Amino acid sequence: MTKTRTRGDATNIPASPVAPQEIAEASPATTDAKASAEPSSLPAPPSPSATTEVPNATGPPTERSAAKPFPIVGIGASAGGLAAFEAFFSAIPRDIETGMAFVLVQHLAPDHKSILTELVKRYTRMQVREVEDGMRVEPDCAYIIPPSHDMALFNGALRLLEPAAPRGPRLPIDFFFRSLAQDQHERAICVVLSGTGSDGTLGARAIKGEGGLVMAQTPETAA
Repeated sequence: MTKTRTRGDATNIPASPVAPQEIAEASPATTDAKASAEPSSLPAPPSPSATTEVPNATGPPTERSAAKPFPIVGIGASAGGLAAFEAFFSAIPRDIETGMAFVLVQHLAPDHKSILTELVKRYTRMQVREVEDGMRVEPDCAYIIPPSHDMALFNGALRLLEPAAPRGPRLPIDFFFRSLAQDQHERAICVVLSGTGSDGTLGARAIKGEGGLVMAQTPETAA
């Protein structure tokens, strides 16, 4: 993840089945399906406010305000995207500090126990954490969404929310990407991996609109 980034532009990267380099510009054409949801169908993530204190966020306010900004990478995949997550993290050299945080959003049934935290730990030396409400994002850490929640980024902290649509199709990747765009602007990065359908398309547009970087796994290698 050390490529030079152009604000607002996606990065086309040659395909290979086991590396994050096999990602291309995210658009409705590069995801598995065309976007079928209108923007109005998505619940709006919390509106960021520079002066709002985040409950339960760790660390005193003076330390948080003095922290150097760093990119935050949102990564979305379906419940069957474990191999894509594995390939992504195994391609990051274990002996370097990326200076970025990684937030993983996976489609899961409400009663399904996620094994993603343990899987990612096998392929990285970063700290890998299942998200708790109010957890502050730090560089060179990976954060995993727990089942039965939507998640948003608000003033640099991860907030867990009850799903707006407990039944029927949900769009947790779009929901998180949109909050990432609003909170981080040009420091937001999103990666859409295999099997997400249209989920992630609208959120990727929001990130690109804020000057962030948008990437997606090529359809040829997506499951």
